[in-house]
Amino acid sequence: MLTTGWERVVRPVLFGLGGGDAETAHHTTLQWSAALQGVPGAMTALAAVTGGIAPGRTVRPGEGVTVAGITFPHRVGLAAGADKEGTALLAWQALGLGHVELGTVTPRPQPGNPRPRMHRLPASGAVINSMGFPNAGVHSAVLRLREARAAGLTIPVGLSIGKNKDTPLESALEDYATCVRVAAGLPDYLAVNISSPNTPGLRGLQDPEPLERLLAGVVQAEADRARAAGTASVPVFCKVAPDMDDEALAGATRIAREAGVAGMVATNTTLARTGLAPQDAAWVSAEQPPGGLSGAPLTARAREAVAVVAGASDLPVIGVGGVMTPADAVALREAGAALVQVYSGFVFAGPALVAGAAARA
Repeated sequence: MLTTGWERVVRPVLFGLGGGDAETAHHTTLQWSAALQGVPGAMTALAAVTGGIAPGRTVRPGEGVTVAGITFPHRVGLAAGADKEGTALLAWQALGLGHVELGTVTPRPQPGNPRPRMHRLPASGAVINSMGFPNAGVHSAVLRLREARAAGLTIPVGLSIGKNKDTPLESALEDYATCVRVAAGLPDYLAVNISSPNTPGLRGLQDPEPLERLLAGVVQAEADRARAAGTASVPVFCKVAPDMDDEALAGATRIAREAGVAGMVATNTTLARTGLAPQDAAWVSAEQPPGGLSGAPLTARAREAVAVVAGASDLPVIGVGGVMTPADAVALREAGAALVQVYSGFVFAGPALVAGAAARA
């Protein structure tokens, strides 16, 4: 019933917002969700309909799953990019997500790349985005997370951190360290995003020497913060790209482990344009939209990347990319993922995807 209602009623309405512009529709949906969060009892009612998690409800002893020292109600969460600044955290919880990864955020606010920068490819179950980390700055996301926790948010929340576009690569560590300090241990984990294709040069940080220096520096920054605050340090994850070859993926994973990282996130969007339906392939060929591709065309490569990363070390892996059905979530788990994240699949399939994946993965 959830699937039918989403496909026949909710999705057509949401896709039509903003004259069909994908980013406008996404922003409007977040704002509606934020407004609904302020209606007394609305999140409890939404959770009852979707089988989600009502405000204040916590995992009972013996339930849930523990990864990197964090207890999750189940293994399926929301990938970074869907809610950069925590606008609708209580709504995501009520819709059944077991965790949310905010961001990617940067030390200073920035507008991101020129619009249009988000394109749906419905026939392919895919999205192309060239967002470029538009956000109001790490301070804004941390404030909203704090407010959501006070209002009954109980699911774990990660924070994906990045560098500002105008920060030189050689100064990138200071941007990531600033995000660490501002986050002040409030997120349950931090994800170092060095794999977005939409910030010029960012993927160069995946090369062995800069990767080792950056990750060791971020881990040290979090350790220093925790020591000064007298608190436990927050686990640091590293997010890698699907466009790295298998040898590079395995090498990056081993470097991350040596640097003290607690886990990996595999993968991000891809620059490849394979696996598209004919009508979408024709449009992409004609329009040449920049950015990373997500959704169904990424399913197979994400699974391969997760298997490589999981096999390269004993670090837990968050698998993300092309989870369009519960079976896709199961396949990522079988490939070695400890947790699974959705985004494009949620856009097309709605909360039924989360419920089905959580029950099986």
